Amino acid sequence: MLENQNEQDSFGAHSKAPYLAHTLRAQGAFIPGYFGIGHESLDNYVALASGQGPNPYTQADAPFYVDFIGTTGGPDGQALGQGSVYPAAVKTVADQLEAKGRTWKGYMEDMGNDPSRDGSLCGHAHPAVGSQDKSQTAAAGDQYAMRHNPFAYFHSIIDNDARCKAHVVPFTQFPNALKSAAAAPSYAFISPNLCNDGHDEPCVDGKPGGLVSADAFLKKWIPRIVASAGYRDGGLVIVTFDEGMTVGSGADASSCCGEVNGPNTPNNGGPTPGSGGGKVGAVLLSRYIKPGTVTKHEYNHYSLLRSVEDMFGLARLGYAGASGPTSFGSDIFKNPSGNILPPVPRPHVRFNGVPRHGCVSRDLRVHVRTNARAPRTVTVKLDGHRVHRSHHRRFAFTVHAGSLGAGKHRLLATAVDRFGRRATRKRAFARCAGR
Repeated sequence: MLENQNEQDSFGAHSKAPYLAHTLRAQGAFIPGYFGIGHESLDNYVALASGQGPNPYTQADAPFYVDFIGTTGGPDGQALGQGSVYPAAVKTVADQLEAKGRTWKGYMEDMGNDPSRDGSLCGHAHPAVGSQDKSQTAAAGDQYAMRHNPFAYFHSIIDNDARCKAHVVPFTQFPNALKSAAAAPSYAFISPNLCNDGHDEPCVDGKPGGLVSADAFLKKWIPRIVASAGYRDGGLVIVTFDEGMTVGSGADASSCCGEVNGPNTPNNGGPTPGSGGGKVGAVLLSRYIKPGTVTKHEYNHYSLLRSVEDMFGLARLGYAGASGPTSFGSDIFKNPSGNILPPVPRPHVRFNGVPRHGCVSRDLRVHVRTNARAPRTVTVKLDGHRVHRSHHRRFAFTVHAGSLGAGKHRLLATAVDRFGRRATRKRAFARCAGR
């Protein structure tokens, strides 16, 4: 799970995360209409794990690690009240998987690097209930954030410390899961540290943070994941963000999928009026996905939980079972056979009609061609000035020789495909002197 970005910033043409926005989109399925369910962070993580909606304490990111006070069994499976550590009666997808005989792990980067900061329980995942959360801000050498570890907020998991410690582990153990299909858990939740998830910008260790550091993390680990035996054995990778921006001109508390303000808060958007956590986007990778898929269907974190539960034959928890959210469907999984499909080719662009040798004295009819299907743009510049712009794969234009001075001139074509990937082609030619 990554942090705090609007969909347009993460996946737009000028994204600071080109690997996510361009490369991964072309390899899998892109959901531009994927939404967080509230502001700020913790309520989104809780929702992904349990289907529980926001309450004022999770919306404030729980600066103190306190019990949820209230009752269970409300409408849509909601606990009624507020607090951050849910009673044992509130179950998570982890509990469901284990009861079904499936395996699960939460991989938390930097967890336990500084036990005095992170807590002494569950392998340093959390402090004692009632304590202050000292991981709210990053520290040198330890950028773990407990609020980005959903499993720490459920008594159904933390009350058995040995069980919790066996399943909620430092990210340093993740490479073991890539060694074989048997070593890979059925369900893995990865929470990078406050720098690598893009939350901090810049980071306490001097790295740039934001989308730049998040993209570097993905570029390092996604290729290793998709090359692993566990992924090749029918795996699914989901990359998304917890919420959109909460303040400033980009603040977004929009929602989808029939989400309404829940029983425990007057406003799901917290500091931003609205019923959700904003439009954040998501990318999914699987052999059952046709590379380059883009869906117009809208989903949110409850949809993701519902999808996981449906895949494993589990009951739907909380708002995952409400009437609004739907599971990922055939709009995403367009390759049901699972046969390996070739990736979408990288774009290229070509010139025809421009002589490589000699000089020209007459007008040139220049033809441009790109292999990109439905290109976003194809732009041609002559000596640095734009002379043509098109959205077509093939087009032609005229260079008027009479408007050119004698000597060398340069054409530059830039094609941008629908995933934002760029290709350029340069071609030089000479205008004859005295003609």
